[in-house]
Amino acid sequence: MTEIKLTDRGYTHYNVYMEVLIMRTNIVIDDKLMKEAIRVSGLNTKKDVINLALMEFVQRRTRKDLSELEGKIKFVDNYDYIALRKGR
Repeated sequence: MTEIKLTDRGYTHYNVYMEVLIMRTNIVIDDKLMKEAIRVSGLNTKKDVINLALMEFVQRRTRKDLSELEGKIKFVDNYDYIALRKGR
């Protein structure tokens, strides 16, 4: 389970609630891309940016595709979202 807290500058803090296996590795990363990732994320270290990017990548790739739900959900025939909004 991952908890990501947001601010108006982007992702600023995240907590990972799971057992983590730490692997040390050396990779070549585009310096311009890393600087941009640090800027838009609001994070301070390359390590934090890479960890967040990996978590988001895994979350995105493991998310259920809505097209797989086609034909499996029964919608109410007289559903009127406009009327529901007026009821607020």
